[in-house]
Amino acid sequence: MQAPGVTTQSILRAALEFAHQTVMEGTMADVDQELANRPTDGKANPIGACYAHTIGAEDAIVNGILKGEQPLFAGSWAGRTGMDRPMPWPGVVEGDTGEWYHSVQVDLPALRQYAQAVYANSEAFIGSASDETLAREIDALGMRMPLATLFEIFVTGHCNSLAGEISAIKGTFGKKGYPF
Repeated sequence: MQAPGVTTQSILRAALEFAHQTVMEGTMADVDQELANRPTDGKANPIGACYAHTIGAEDAIVNGILKGEQPLFAGSWAGRTGMDRPMPWPGVVEGDTGEWYHSVQVDLPALRQYAQAVYANSEAFIGSASDETLAREIDALGMRMPLATLFEIFVTGHCNSLAGEISAIKGTFGKKGYPF
């Protein structure tokens, strides 16, 4: 039984806001410019690249796939995302994602500003989505599922997962991972 006033939309928005501000931004709060771009031992990706991937992928998924619009990084935020070059994304930016992960350099203050713009855009989108929109079947990323399911897995879940990866990498550098 669902509590009065609780909707799929309100749950998705609350989960997204928590993933953005508490999990991701809380995890990134003590990361500075040097740590963001510090290479890792082995095959782990640098922290800044993980953060940039999280934000760029959310932008591409919400704007490109769900809204059918140009991602912010290819439009109003082009050249000011805080990445020295855009993340490869099929049909938008060509390139090798693995190579990008290990060579991209981030300007952390600029990337944080871009992140806040992406967060606001995604939260507004899900906050205004109708029940019909949330139930709409989407063909994306090689799968077909309701928009609400795709959003939870590939936007909110992805943000939480990458915050975990960042937490683990921070641990290898002697830093505390999650903020809680």
